[in-house]
Amino acid sequence: MTAPNTLSQAWSSAHVDRVAAPLREQVISALRSAILDFTLRPGQRLVERELIEQLGVSRTTIREALRELTSEGLVTVVPQRGAIVSAPSLAEAEDLYEIRAVLESILVERFVERATDEQLARLDDAVENFAEFSTGEQEIKLVLDAKDGIYDVLIKGAASPTLQNIIEGIQARVRILRATSMAEPGRAVEAATELRAMASAAKKRHAKEAAELCATHVRNASKTALLHLRQADNGSDQN
Repeated sequence: MTAPNTLSQAWSSAHVDRVAAPLREQVISALRSAILDFTLRPGQRLVERELIEQLGVSRTTIREALRELTSEGLVTVVPQRGAIVSAPSLAEAEDLYEIRAVLESILVERFVERATDEQLARLDDAVENFAEFSTGEQEIKLVLDAKDGIYDVLIKGAASPTLQNIIEGIQARVRILRATSMAEPGRAVEAATELRAMASAAKKRHAKEAAELCATHVRNASKTALLHLRQADNGSDQN
């Protein structure tokens, strides 16, 4: 996906409200949402002057927002280019997927051990909601939102603030990779089948089995995303 040349081509946003919430937080939220919704694509330049004009705020506020988003991994500062929407490298993606496989399998295990019957039922519902969005030509944002719904259920049921903080800390970076994987024809349907198997094991209170199925799901997703990144790397090497 090629990023548009200017912010005005990529993103139409009204000036932020100076009353409802602290200005800095509004700017961070607006930019974060635009990145996570893929309105601003990986590799898109974030030119300070354009952001100032688009959002109607000061240079200081824009710089503070970009610093915060850089700390979250959503923005990268590149020498000679300035700030851009982060596009994970192949090495970063490999590490993120391995970290996800480990963390999310622990998350699922804790969920099965601690979740109420009602939360187990919510997991089933969330997986079926994702399955509905995984068929046909749904907009990728809707597919990703449905996938986020599954993680919301798992995080609440696992009742582990430690796991929640760590997983939420990498979720934004993972979402960019997840879009690459889910955009591959047929992958979302495969993912729905994998997640149904995990939810079935969870419903039976088979914690280890559910955790293993979760890790397998993450590693299957990694094959697609990493293949795309390798192909992109090879293409750039040939240019």
